[in-house]
Amino acid sequence: MAKYLLASAGGASFLCLINGLLPTQVLASLVPTNHNSLINEPQKLAISNSKVPDKVNEFNQVPFLTTAQAGLIIANDSQPESPNNTNKQEAQDSLQPNSLQTSDDNDSAQVTSVSQLSDVQPTDWAFQALQSLVERYGCIAGYPNGTYRGNRAMTRYEFAAGLNACLERVNELIATATSDLVKKEDLATLQKLQEEFAAELATLRGRVDALEARTAELEANQFSTTTKLNGEVIIAGIGATGGAPDTDDPNIILVNRVRLNLNTSFTGKDLLITGLQAYNFLGDVDGSGSLQDSLGLASDLLVSSSARTSFEPLFPGFDVKTLSPRAANSVQLYKLLYVFPVADKLTLFAGTAAEATDAFPAITPFYGEGQESISRFAGLNPVARVSGGTSGTGLASAAGFIFNLSPQLDLRALYGSVNANVPQEAGDIVPGVSNTPLGAGVFGGSSVVSTQLTFKPSSSIDVGLNYAHSYHEINILGTGLVRDDIGALAGVALGTPVTLNSFGGTVTWRFSPKIALSGYGAAMFVDDSSGGIDASTTFTSWMVGLHFNDLFKSGNNAGIIFGQPLFRSDADGAAQLAPDGVNRTTPYHLEAYYRFKVTDNISITPGAFVLFNPEGDSRNETTTVGVIRSTFTF
Repeated sequence: MAKYLLASAGGASFLCLINGLLPTQVLASLVPTNHNSLINEPQKLAISNSKVPDKVNEFNQVPFLTTAQAGLIIANDSQPESPNNTNKQEAQDSLQPNSLQTSDDNDSAQVTSVSQLSDVQPTDWAFQALQSLVERYGCIAGYPNGTYRGNRAMTRYEFAAGLNACLERVNELIATATSDLVKKEDLATLQKLQEEFAAELATLRGRVDALEARTAELEANQFSTTTKLNGEVIIAGIGATGGAPDTDDPNIILVNRVRLNLNTSFTGKDLLITGLQAYNFLGDVDGSGSLQDSLGLASDLLVSSSARTSFEPLFPGFDVKTLSPRAANSVQLYKLLYVFPVADKLTLFAGTAAEATDAFPAITPFYGEGQESISRFAGLNPVARVSGGTSGTGLASAAGFIFNLSPQLDLRALYGSVNANVPQEAGDIVPGVSNTPLGAGVFGGSSVVSTQLTFKPSSSIDVGLNYAHSYHEINILGTGLVRDDIGALAGVALGTPVTLNSFGGTVTWRFSPKIALSGYGAAMFVDDSSGGIDASTTFTSWMVGLHFNDLFKSGNNAGIIFGQPLFRSDADGAAQLAPDGVNRTTPYHLEAYYRFKVTDNISITPGAFVLFNPEGDSRNETTTVGVIRSTFTF
């Protein structure tokens, strides 16, 4: 009869009961969790919304037992005279998922003598019981750091799981002809305990069966064994007032941007990112249909303006590589990038649709096209945006590396070619500007070498230093931040090739847990690259702002930002400080936004930014752009 009862027990590891560890294969489903996102290293992109009900303590009908008490009961069937109990809160704390160990850890923690447990002394009241369990049954394991933690409280369910495992261990001893090690008194004790905890054992087996069924269902219906899908949907209303003289305020518009990302890992350490995108922003080559053009603040070509929102693409409504139109909400491949480690400190990446932000940390907390700042100005240092580095369409083919010099310091660099897939330049549509205005070939067209050194001098300070060297087939910066981005060398023909050397620095200081001070500075030196003229100019920009976490409510963020958009501070040779007819003056940008977290997957961000002396021209009226952005993530 005793053998029948023992054989009916299920199998969890008794090691976990005696040393206070929860068996990861069985009790993980009993641990109360609030997981809204599960990290899938190294990509950190996997999202799960599954939740486990907190019912661990629902059926507790007796006071908590310490693990040492449980060991004594199993070994001696007696109660201690003076147990050293811990409170219920300590027990609940010990159930947090980060305390779980893998089965490999448990195996490595097996002890053969109680003396191996650093916090167990011969004078402890449970010492003899623990020693008996080690020597007679070999079912004691310590934490990886060599401790036992016998004062940790436990629930009836934990005890039931341990009892279940103890029965399995006894079965193993009987099956291997070592039944002489199992005393009759112990079998009677185990039988008594099995009867006492019959309800809990049945519930445990039921939960394991349910978990196995659920796992089988998930495996049968999963999207892919190697690929995870996540996405972001942005729907926003945008209104603006002000702009150039003699222009009417544009109508309020409703825009959207949808992104679906397929994140694939073949080895568990690499990552292939495939991103699909659709949006309904308008612009075309001459800017027609865009909000910025309606304000009179856009460039005559390629729709560059300081009145841009954070989630707009750099060249909306057309493909800048071939100047071909792109219909609203047409699906496009905006990301194709493969990231893979080659050494402990070195990771390489390459792809045909990439951006600087795929490799470079943003540093500033205002970056987040769907969650944080509402303007293009505030999110990143302009040097990261140069040469289409943040086009929003994966403009460049790129390859580069990430070298982790130390936990506080890393160096990243990339080479990007904009028209790598174009074999030959098309004919000119205006002098010096072809129908493939950014050139052709991997090494024959517009290109950029960009680097970032990121370091953390302390846990509260992040610093990023940027440098970029660019060559453009035409006279542009490629940031999309201001109207003068097009015709960077003022007074020089658009078809003039240019070389850029850009320097920038970004700092964020979290001087309290919920408030951060962040800012950047940038300088871009533009030179004629044709050899036919002597022209150069310098652009500068700076920003400073306060970022607030959990403002008024957990999950709600806010930002206040002030700074100077890109502005010509110097010009030499044939270059001018401003185009003809412009009343040159310093522009400024002021912005505020507040993000409401509606649910874990939905947020609403109202905000506005004000442009003083828009585009560096005092003739333009002070311009206000208001945004209400709704963001859905899954």
